[in-house]
Amino acid sequence: MDERQFAENLLHFGLTRQEAGVYENLLLKGKQTGYEVAKEIGISRSNAYSALAALVEKGAAYVVKESAKKYIPVPLEEFLSNCMQKIEQEKEWLIAHAPAVKQEEEGYITVEGKQNVYNKMVNLLSHAKERVYLSCTGECLESLRKELELLVKKGQRVVVITDSPTMLEGVEVYVTDEKGSQIGMIVDSAYVISGEYGTGSQNTCLYSGQKNFVKLFKDALANEIQLITIHGGKIK
Repeated sequence: MDERQFAENLLHFGLTRQEAGVYENLLLKGKQTGYEVAKEIGISRSNAYSALAALVEKGAAYVVKESAKKYIPVPLEEFLSNCMQKIEQEKEWLIAHAPAVKQEEEGYITVEGKQNVYNKMVNLLSHAKERVYLSCTGECLESLRKELELLVKKGQRVVVITDSPTMLEGVEVYVTDEKGSQIGMIVDSAYVISGEYGTGSQNTCLYSGQKNFVKLFKDALANEIQLITIHGGKIK
């Protein structure tokens, strides 16, 4: 088990770093007193009892009343499922009670960070209604395979330009020279995200629905596809 990653992921479910460590210890060792937890993971007893009380409050541990108060962990899958259910309920409430959003003028938005760029691409794909054109590396393509296959099943057109010969059922694939870290995506001829994405890159992209920008990007992709076709680079 990658202990650091395990504890790190627990932070996304409402636990502090110390609470995550205590919860992980309970999962590994089973029923324990606050004193035993403190001794086991090397923290003060006051911190151990505070963390245990917080875990009980957050639904990650139970109190067992014996001669000495002891704590047992709520099974991991049960705890995570409860958290997800609560988040889903709160999501629905927030959507239903969200304030009216002011419509901003169309412009250019900079998306920074690998996870943020990935999230934006996935979000665009999930809202696609007719067609998607994607120009990216083989690595990027693999990370989006699931979303692209889903679009094909829905009957949408998916065209991919990539530097890696890849077979995707129902997808038009054009193979070109190495793309480095450059990516570009146009969805429904209405929205574009373009820039750098992937390991070793700046992971910075420009996102826009500006008509002129969309048209320029669309024309550039059409020209690239035409050149690839002339040189026999279409594989499907």
